[in-house]
This record gives sequence, C-alpha cells and structure tokens, in this order.
Amino acid sequence: MKQDARRIQQVNKKRSSAQTGLNAIINIPLLMAALMLIAYGALTVWTASLSIAEASFPRQLLGIALGLIAGTFTARVDYRRFENLSTMLLVIDLIVIFSPYIPGLSYRANGLTGWIKIPGIGLTYQPVELAKLITAIFMAGLAAQFHGKIESIRDYIRLCAMLAMPFFAIIAAGDLGSGLVVFVGGVVIICMSGPKKEWVLATIALIIGLVSLLLSLDSVLDGLLGHDVLLKQYQMNRLLVFLNPDADSSGAGYNLKQSLIAVGSGGFFGKGIGSASQSGHGFLPEAQTDFIFALLSETFGFMGASLLILLYALLIFSAIRIVHKSDNLFLKLVGSGIIGMWTFQIFENIGMCIGLMPITGIPLPFISFGSSSMIMQCATVGIMQSIWRHKSKPA
Repeated sequence: MKQDARRIQQVNKKRSSAQTGLNAIINIPLLMAALMLIAYGALTVWTASLSIAEASFPRQLLGIALGLIAGTFTARVDYRRFENLSTMLLVIDLIVIFSPYIPGLSYRANGLTGWIKIPGIGLTYQPVELAKLITAIFMAGLAAQFHGKIESIRDYIRLCAMLAMPFFAIIAAGDLGSGLVVFVGGVVIICMSGPKKEWVLATIALIIGLVSLLLSLDSVLDGLLGHDVLLKQYQMNRLLVFLNPDADSSGAGYNLKQSLIAVGSGGFFGKGIGSASQSGHGFLPEAQTDFIFALLSETFGFMGASLLILLYALLIFSAIRIVHKSDNLFLKLVGSGIIGMWTFQIFENIGMCIGLMPITGIPLPFISFGSSSMIMQCATVGIMQSIWRHKSKPA
C-alpha cells in the first residue's frame, strides 16, 4: 500500500511539474479565449454564408489557418530585440501603410485602395493591419526610454508627434477606422509611460477642440475646393447619424436602424442558424463584416451575445495579467498597446451596432469576416504569448 501511495505521489508530481512547465511557456486562459472566439466567429460566418454570397466560409477558414500560422510565428519571437529599433520600425511602418499605392501591388476593394495583391498566389491583404502591430512596437520602444516617468513636456510632445505620423498617414490613405485603432493603442502606450496628468488632460481638450473646428470647417472647405477635403461624405454622414439617428435615412441611418432591429429581434435565445431575417434577406448591409454583432445577436440572441462578451472579458483580463506579470517595461508597453486596440475595437464595433458609438469600418476581433483582420488578431495573441514566455516575475 505504501509503495502504491508513493507511486501515485510521484505521478502527481510529474503531472504538476509538466503543467507548471507548460504554463511558463503558454498562457492557457488567453489561448483558450482566443481559440473559442475564433471558433465562435467561424460558426457565425458560416451562418452568414448560408444566405450572404460575399461571406465565403472557405475563405474565412483560409484566413484562420494563415492566422494560426502567424500566431505560432509571432509567439516564438523575442520582441525585446526590437526595443532600440524604433526609427527603423517607423520607416517600415510608413512604407507598409502606403504600400497599396505601389504600382503592381495595389488592389481596389469596395471602392478603396487599401489592399495589396500578393504576387504569385493572388491573395489580397490589407497592410494597415500589419501597421497596427508595428506602430505598437515602435511606440513602446520610444516610450520605454523614459523608464516609466516622462519628466519633460518636450519628451511628451515628441511621443505624441511620433504617434501622429502613422495616424495621419493612415487617415491620408482613407482609412479612418484603422487610424482610430492605431491612435487609441498609441495613446494607451503613452499614458502607461508616465506623463503628468495635466499634460494628458490638456491634450484631450486640445484634440476635442481641433476635431470640433475641423468638422465645422469641413463643409466650408468642401464647398470652396469642390471635393472632400478632411472627411469623405459617407464618413460625415456616419457622424451625423450618431448624433441624429433619423439623419441620412437611406444610408448610414438605414444601416443603424436595421442593426437595432436585428439585435432586438433576436430575443433571449435567438432565431436560430439560418433564420436571421434581417441579414438573410438583405435588409442589413455588411452583416458579415461591420455589423456581424447584429447578425450574431439575431441568430443566437441575448445568450449568444453574452457568451461573446464573456469570452472577450476572459481575453482582456488574461492579457492584463500577462502585462502585470512582466517586469520588462518595453514588453509591458507593447502588451498595453495591444490591449488598448482590442478593447477599442470591441467597444466600437458592438457600440455602433446598438447605437452607442459612431458607425465606422472597424471589424469585431476574431469574429468579423476577413482574412487580413483574422491574421492580425492571431498575430497579436502570439505576441502576448511571447510576452508571457519572456516574463521574469513568477506566474
């Protein structure tokens, strides 16, 4: 009996040590949250493909496969080696942002020049998704130089100016939604690098004032020059609809109303797979991309939407724990930027589907149809796993 008890103890010790070793390499809660979100997104896109021709399920599966490869690769990289390469990363970032305008690579989709066609294989990719990651890494490298506290207002302004470069480059390329994602991720990194509160508050007030001024001047400049200058007309319409849902009833206002109908009609348990009438009968535009939360809510109801939010909560809190456990400031800032981008995209996409946020072209992470977004989201999970593996603090 004593020998059996010893054997059991030895087996348990081996299992415990194996689990400890695995936990040191992989953050299980983050990985499980990401995989469940990917599976939930695949199910939702499949339901969309039953009635929406543009929602190609095989293409989504290809995006997931490429994303898993990208995530595996990014998880194996030690990002500490990029801490002192901010200048080079900024140059690469700007090249990536404007790569859709390089002859031979440019590819137009939905009337926009924001994609490239990869030579030889014919696949298209949206480079701004890669730019989001590069921006987070180079901004973290710049911010880490101040060791957690920015003493000089000049250094703070310099950080803000460096973030403004990719932000305005993306805006100039015509992608306001992606620009906002990059901006929020960079702002989180700057705030985590230790600036004085009054500097941050003054910056927020300045931004609000400038945005208000630009919006008021937009129609004047458009009238003088005869074309859109600051904002495209559809972008302005989206802002007007947010302020007044009855505005632009045939455009963005129509989209919002149909989204609200879809979310509300799902009830508690949803209409079921293949029974989402708003999206299935074509009433809800872009149901597989921008308004996929409305499709999910109509199909799976309040319970399905709640499950999605719980999975996002697990993802975000697992990522926060990873950042908290790391004792490397640079990796902390990279992780904080990723968390900021995730959180903003989740709140913005869900918020716009229920009328709480302006309508933008920001996809719902891991859920929306689209290979470019899926590859980027999986890559960010890989980066967070790398941060976890290279931490020094005990788990």
